[in-house]
Amino acid sequence: MGNIDATALFNIGYGLYVVTTNDGKKDNGAIVNTVCQITNSPNRVAVAVNKQNYTYDVIKKTGIMNINCITEEAPFSLFQHYGFQSGRDVDKFYESELPRTENGLIYITRFVNSVFSLKVEQYFDIDTHGLFICTLEETVKLSSVPTMSYTYYQNNVKPKKKPAEKKGYVCKVCGWVYEGEELPEDIICPICKHGAADFEKIQ
Repeated sequence: MGNIDATALFNIGYGLYVVTTNDGKKDNGAIVNTVCQITNSPNRVAVAVNKQNYTYDVIKKTGIMNINCITEEAPFSLFQHYGFQSGRDVDKFYESELPRTENGLIYITRFVNSVFSLKVEQYFDIDTHGLFICTLEETVKLSSVPTMSYTYYQNNVKPKKKPAEKKGYVCKVCGWVYEGEELPEDIICPICKHGAADFEKIQ
């Protein structure tokens, strides 16, 4: 196998999305970056979700989800709210009064340009993630503000300042720091669930 520079993967174009679900008792939302249309007759959308996310469990159980396309106007606090805490531990929509699509799921109206209601048609187990192939059941167009790309997030939204006076490795996705001389090969960031390839040594 040839040399692999994990940072090269950052050049693949990604958007950023909030996946909203409901477990039967409460609404939930999580950040994902792997959503794409794969056919248009009928319209099918593929969504990859990390198995460690509570949202993954809910989609496996219910077979439905809403995709909320995040715009370039979204603040870092949106990512902190939906991406850096688990729906197993907190109610992310506590006291929220947001509209719902025909499938009964909530959707976000601020910092989102479009919403897609999806029904799972096929599922593929891909090790750390689950890949859901879905049919498109409803759309809601909210604005024409461009969808935020992963690159835009890295360059313009994610805080740049690294933690001071700490030695170790920092997660390039969310900023969590592992303190130690050597980074474990099997490390998983407890905040954003990314692996060793997304850490860099603090200089």
